[in-house]
Amino acid sequence: MALPVSLSGQGLARGFHDTALFAPRRVALMADPAIPASAILARNIAAGGFQGTLHAVGAAWPGMVHAESLSALPAAPELAVLSLAPEAVEPAMAALAERGCFAAVVTGPAPGLAAACARTGVRAMGERSFGLCIPPLGLNASLSHLPPRPGRLALLCQSSALARAVIDWAEGEAVGFTLIAGIGTNADYGFAGGLDWLARDAATGAILLDLRRIKDRRRFISSARAAARSRPVVAQRPGHAGRGVADAVMGAALRRAGVLRVQGLEDLLSAAETLARVKPSPRPGPEGTRGNRIAIVTNGLGPGQMAADAALRGGGRLAEISPDARAVLELALPGGWAGENPLALPMGQGHRLAEAAALLSALAEVDSVVAIHAPVPDEDPAIAAESLAAAAASSGRGGRAAPVLAAWLGQATAGQQRRKLAERGVAVFATPEAAVQGALHLAQDRRNRAAAAELPPSQVLEVTPDRARVAALFSALRAAGRLSLDEAESLAVLSAYGIPVVPHATAATLDEAVAAAGRLGWPVVLKVLCPELPAKTEVGAVALDLRDEAALRAAGAAMAARVGADRPSICPRGWMVQRQSLPGREFRLRLGEDAMFGPWIGFGRGGTAAGMEADESHDLPPLNRVLALSMIGRTRVSRLLDGWRDQPAISRERLAEALVALSQLAVDFPEIACFTINPLRAVGEGVLALDADLTLRPEGERSFLAIPPYPAELAQSFATRDGRQLMVRPIRPEDAEGVAAFVRQASPEDIRYRFFNRLRELPPAQVVRLTQIDYDREMAFAALDGGQIAATARLVMDGEGGGEFAILVGGGWKRGGLARHMMARLVDWGRSRGLRRISGQVLADNAGMLRFVRAIGFTTRRTEDSEILEAYLDLEPG
Repeated sequence: MALPVSLSGQGLARGFHDTALFAPRRVALMADPAIPASAILARNIAAGGFQGTLHAVGAAWPGMVHAESLSALPAAPELAVLSLAPEAVEPAMAALAERGCFAAVVTGPAPGLAAACARTGVRAMGERSFGLCIPPLGLNASLSHLPPRPGRLALLCQSSALARAVIDWAEGEAVGFTLIAGIGTNADYGFAGGLDWLARDAATGAILLDLRRIKDRRRFISSARAAARSRPVVAQRPGHAGRGVADAVMGAALRRAGVLRVQGLEDLLSAAETLARVKPSPRPGPEGTRGNRIAIVTNGLGPGQMAADAALRGGGRLAEISPDARAVLELALPGGWAGENPLALPMGQGHRLAEAAALLSALAEVDSVVAIHAPVPDEDPAIAAESLAAAAASSGRGGRAAPVLAAWLGQATAGQQRRKLAERGVAVFATPEAAVQGALHLAQDRRNRAAAAELPPSQVLEVTPDRARVAALFSALRAAGRLSLDEAESLAVLSAYGIPVVPHATAATLDEAVAAAGRLGWPVVLKVLCPELPAKTEVGAVALDLRDEAALRAAGAAMAARVGADRPSICPRGWMVQRQSLPGREFRLRLGEDAMFGPWIGFGRGGTAAGMEADESHDLPPLNRVLALSMIGRTRVSRLLDGWRDQPAISRERLAEALVALSQLAVDFPEIACFTINPLRAVGEGVLALDADLTLRPEGERSFLAIPPYPAELAQSFATRDGRQLMVRPIRPEDAEGVAAFVRQASPEDIRYRFFNRLRELPPAQVVRLTQIDYDREMAFAALDGGQIAATARLVMDGEGGGEFAILVGGGWKRGGLARHMMARLVDWGRSRGLRRISGQVLADNAGMLRFVRAIGFTTRRTEDSEILEAYLDLEPG
């Protein structure tokens, strides 16, 4: 039974389907001649060589069949391109909908476009869209100054100027496109829809994003993850540098989506050059490697040293060549080799650059190779370029060799060679630094893909938190008319979630504080207890190292006077007495809210100096141990955790546990507005929260996570009729090898029935697609017999209130009730998502499946293909 992947862009609305936008057969231009952009659009559309039919509706334009009105067209257009005055846009959209066209591109201003789309049912890309280029179809409905050539790069952009710059660069570098879509102001049809389409387009090798605004956080991340599963996705967001947390959270969101974020046009084009032509090495490498081990080979030592410097400055590593590999290289390369990286070939041996690069590319200790060629007298550079092109073509493309990137230095003689290399599909650059940056982009892309594959469940704490205690505390707080917790209440929340807190007590008076200090043991810390004073040190509301009663009373009196003089409007609730803790490193953990991506978590230096320097990493909940450790590692302060001189090492694991606990709170209690732990003091193997500040949202408000947790709660055991036990759970990325093995072991007949062809092994990209799924829009269950997969079942939502299913049961597990159980799980999940119908395609000669689906209540009917039947089940009447 086949599962056609048909996730549509941003839903279907009254006849809209994304094929009309991205694969149209009939296009109509509705353009006002008084608007300067109209002539550009008309000229580009007419000259593009579109393979379908073109009509100009209203005004006549050369190269297109003219029609006075939409009603005069022989058939409804699938796509309309509008270049009209603002007040004419909605009437034109209403006319399109009446004629049966529901896809449009709006290149000019159109205030209220989203509302107009809702009223008419037409989905529109724009307003102020650059237009739409689909070079494989010959469609250039854009404001471009050059016709983009066909290729494997896709661009989704909001800036028309940037689109033209990328097209100009691409023409000079012989880079072509599958799609260029101008999102414009992103008023209606936006990035998520485009990414959904590109995720299904096997012809697209890499995607570039020019981002300003994201409308639907979860939809965007879901779509970006889907696209990034099988090809690189690169994004830039201009105009937001230095905007603090908001910019950092955008970076975190892109990282979790598997998207490589770059800064500036030069970096974007560099990444495009690399990722459009090179795929990262598929080999995982040793535990702990980051994909950034770079080997450099050059025909001149100076450029090689420049590349090495650039690699180290950018956070890369020079690959360390093993003794065995060194021995092979010493025999193979001319003039011997000293075992150093960069590897410098002797004078006049530039033609062997490719040979050396190929040898390095094959080494397990190398993640990428940078081959550098500098001009040399009496050498034919074409020979060196030709051999290097052959070496690069065999690297990083489905084999286990590391990718090869080239730096061809110079211009007078090198410019021509660079162009030839580019035309041969080599990632080639004009400087050593640019080539190294390309290698670092590959490494970052690899790390981002790993982050995107992490799927923390809704419950990740090893110790079950006391949720009831926290819920009761929040309820009592609201009943008292408060949203801000005091320090003691905030520490109680942390304690309920397993984060160690400093021993403490609250006191209404200084007399009670003295008694509490006696119980805790001197010396103590005294603080004013007041939720309106989250930063107590700013007003002198903290006193440290109090060693006796006299010191405590004096400190208390002084603090009361300072707070009363500085903040006369607040009313302290009493005193907090804490046992004086041992000195250690101080960190700050934060849970906050971003307007675009929702809840975020921050980690960095703590104490009174927190926030004074930009050393805080950010991520989105939910977190697990891997993601939390990665957060810690992205800060400069993490370098101090391993200890130095007389300073002991600090446990990264304990810090990660605190971050995961904070993430768990964000998942469990979406009514939390913000939560700061500062400082979290770390000493050796332990951590201790000394202060915390928590604020709730107003009644009825809740956060919405950009990334939904892995649905671990759906895992259930199942017993077959003969008593064999299986675990049925949602599929996970780490099931990839198991799924590939499951398909290899299936019978040819089962494979034909499931995939509608006789493949014996799934392509790697399809394995990724089947195991890295978006649980918001699809579900896939795997039945596991220990570590072996016995069956899989999948249901993909289609955006119309329906879903398409597929199921495959291993030969040894049929007729035991497993297929019926798997289908029941899909139906239950579909109902929980509000689906009205589920359906699937069945080959007409698959008699066993047809009997099965009919027996469990499905109806079957013929399709346009006589060899395929559709099986469907209505989940609700009507």
